Amino acid sequence: MTSPHQQLADALLALAAEPGDTLAPGAFLARLCVHSVELLGLDAAGAVLVEDGQNSRQVGASDPEVARLERDAAEWRQGPAHDCRNSGAALPETALDHPVQRARWPRYAPRALALGHERVTALPLYLRDACVGSLVLLRSGGSPLPPDKLALARALADAATISLLRENQLRESRTRTTQLEHALTSRITIEQAKGVLATRMGVPVDEAFDDLRRYARSHHLKVAAVAHDIVAGKPLPDWPYQRGQAPLG
Repeated sequence: MTSPHQQLADALLALAAEPGDTLAPGAFLARLCVHSVELLGLDAAGAVLVEDGQNSRQVGASDPEVARLERDAAEWRQGPAHDCRNSGAALPETALDHPVQRARWPRYAPRALALGHERVTALPLYLRDACVGSLVLLRSGGSPLPPDKLALARALADAATISLLRENQLRESRTRTTQLEHALTSRITIEQAKGVLATRMGVPVDEAFDDLRRYARSHHLKVAAVAHDIVAGKPLPDWPYQRGQAPLG
């Protein structure tokens, strides 16, 4: 039988080594929740990741009912995940049937209680210096989670954050690389088009580029798009700059 320490090591390794781009965000969050339930002896767990401000939310959970609850709560903008993310601090374990919590979460608390979850706590998920989500821990009752269990939960949340941070860095790197490649390709195409125009019109390269730029502006086109057509040998309708030999078009 696998020891608790080995289970923890395996869970941390799986979360920290799982790149976000090979597992959909919702599935990754679900994995975090399943590990949390198994290691902490919970009834259920849910996780919410907010991307692009408030516009995009990813939800994962240890079971479908909790996933629906947390997804609805994200839309309602209430519940432990919402409050935890807004404050950026852990939400201490609390009883969902307490009058204060029923008033605080009038839609969330009854739904969670109906699913058999009586106690809840939430831990923040940080990406760099920004709180981007929450891990929600649900239990049917009993005494509060002991400090060592909460420490394990924080370790799992931190491991998940490492993976999210790495995926974010990889995505930013791929975006920058794509942008640079596009800019380089466009620059090469424009240089080629300048040469084609200069040769066919019998004008200096700089003058050919001025004509190219003016044509693109007057036709509400990008210079790179016009340059591509010139290099490809496509005709340019209404080309006004006829010097020497007529260029393409």
